[in-house]
Amino acid sequence: MSLLPKREDYTFEDWLEMDNNEKIDLIDGVLFMRGEPSRRHQKVLRQLVLKLGNFLDGKICELYFDPFMVKLNKKIVVHPDISVICDKDKLDDKGCNGAPELIVEILSPSNMVADVWTKYNKYLMAGVKEYWIVDPVKNEVDVYILEDDEYHGTKYSQKDILAVTTLPGCEIDLSVIFAK
Repeated sequence: MSLLPKREDYTFEDWLEMDNNEKIDLIDGVLFMRGEPSRRHQKVLRQLVLKLGNFLDGKICELYFDPFMVKLNKKIVVHPDISVICDKDKLDDKGCNGAPELIVEILSPSNMVADVWTKYNKYLMAGVKEYWIVDPVKNEVDVYILEDDEYHGTKYSQKDILAVTTLPGCEIDLSVIFAK
């Protein structure tokens, strides 16, 4: 993520007026330009969208993928790679207002610090119940589950089956997700 013009007081209303705002995250009033995803990033994203989307077909929860706006508050607007929202009252034509049940971020060199540190803390504070950080280079997924206002993490590798805590019955075979 690259920093845009230096100001620390941008609001959601400012962000709405920007051209190409789907390529810009707003975190604590600061604008960040999101980088272009790699081909590997896109392949992993596609597999996750297929698996999660098939599981959710006909269910209450809905899956959205980048570019899709998640407004955590008036100073935090992000575009996770994948969002699963089960509370339809949080959805409007612009995106999601509030914390999704599940957020998935796939690492790229340009977004690593933001996803591993900054967004992790923002998602925790906003109450995102399950947060995945997917590393398409190491073929690993760090899964964080919100319990008692803390994230508890587990690392999964390409050989594992990942049971989605927020979607009971949903299991993801990571060997399929990370297949070359």
